[in-house]
Amino acid sequence: MNKFMDMLENVLMPVADKLNNNRYLTALRNGFMVALPLIIFGSMFVVIANLPFLDELIGEEAFATYQDLLGPASASTLSIMGLFVIMGIGYKMVEQRGGESVYGAAVAVASFLILTPQVVEDTAGGIPTNVLGAEGMFLGIFTAFFAAEIYQAFVKRDLTIKMPAGVPDAVSRSFSALIPIALTLTIFLVVRIIFGFTPFETVQEFIYTIIQEPLTALGSGLPATLIAVLLIQVFWFFGLHGQIIVNSVFDPIWYALNDQNLSAYQAGEELPNIVTKQFIDTFIVGIGGSGMTLAVLIAILLVAKSRQLKEIGKIATPPGIFNVNEPVIFGLPIIMNPLVIIPWLLAPVVVAFVTYMFMSVGIVPRPAGIIVPWTTPVLLSGYMATGNQIMGAVMQLINMAIVFIIWLPFLKVMDRQYYDNEQSEK
Repeated sequence: MNKFMDMLENVLMPVADKLNNNRYLTALRNGFMVALPLIIFGSMFVVIANLPFLDELIGEEAFATYQDLLGPASASTLSIMGLFVIMGIGYKMVEQRGGESVYGAAVAVASFLILTPQVVEDTAGGIPTNVLGAEGMFLGIFTAFFAAEIYQAFVKRDLTIKMPAGVPDAVSRSFSALIPIALTLTIFLVVRIIFGFTPFETVQEFIYTIIQEPLTALGSGLPATLIAVLLIQVFWFFGLHGQIIVNSVFDPIWYALNDQNLSAYQAGEELPNIVTKQFIDTFIVGIGGSGMTLAVLIAILLVAKSRQLKEIGKIATPPGIFNVNEPVIFGLPIIMNPLVIIPWLLAPVVVAFVTYMFMSVGIVPRPAGIIVPWTTPVLLSGYMATGNQIMGAVMQLINMAIVFIIWLPFLKVMDRQYYDNEQSEK
């Protein structure tokens, strides 16, 4: 066991450390955090707009009017969430370098819009909302990275307009950003013109064909999902926030898949994807936090005899209900604890496999693309994520039972060890 742990530490720790400190992944993660409140707001109104049995209670015509009235809530947030992510990435990229972060956000959005076809159904002067959402997110992410870097490069070369003393600070900063922004946007305009002479015609089409489509197909499959879930657990075991590290890579894929399901759900069509952002967040992470530790806490409360585990159960269960599990991760402990490495790594992988199978055969409905707030308690989150379907909550119960069964023998061993130590100290 010690040799295995040493091998994992020697191989994964350097990689994880580089990922954790990579400025691009950090900006990507923080960019999603900027957009998260807006995404959750839109998702809440998707749930409210699709309450079960409401069409039967008020009639189909009234229900359609009701949905039309609430539609702008999701259309102005979820449907264009890529725009908010781009803004957040540009802001954070420039902020990391100590620059004027608001101009980082502005230049990232403007650069993306320059690359975006401004035609809707052969009518000039419009921007299709689908490219402002998850579908255009890959291009948006790359654009935000490059735009922020190019802007900062021009600023560092002091290609700025210096205003005389006495000019208001806001005006002075605006003129200082003028030349770097103009040069940056000019570069992206040239890129747009060049792509207009290629078979792809637009940068969006190039990104979607060459990068996004293959990665999305990979990320939607079971093997890649199981690997991602396992890596989350491995990183956490060594004291690194596995979810942040892995999500930095997979979130653009999972959100794109999520958006496809949301569009199908709102149109009343069959949901195309099993693996989405909510598949991970609701049916794996959203059951007590990373490692699904709410079921572990229930097992502790039921079987623990040692004072240490009993106290951990009492302290960690209330926050665990809302998917905050740092008390159990650091209090059990889970980090670098060889007694728990097997259930810690195994349980979420088994749950991901079982959930995928249940959804693939239709026993449990697929996630409807609704972003449920991460602090939503178990059962309610499963119900909401599947479009108000009770089987979503049932699936979470099954998952908790799986985790409980896998963890139980290891907890008993740990509890016996703690109990014997406590008795010997008396």
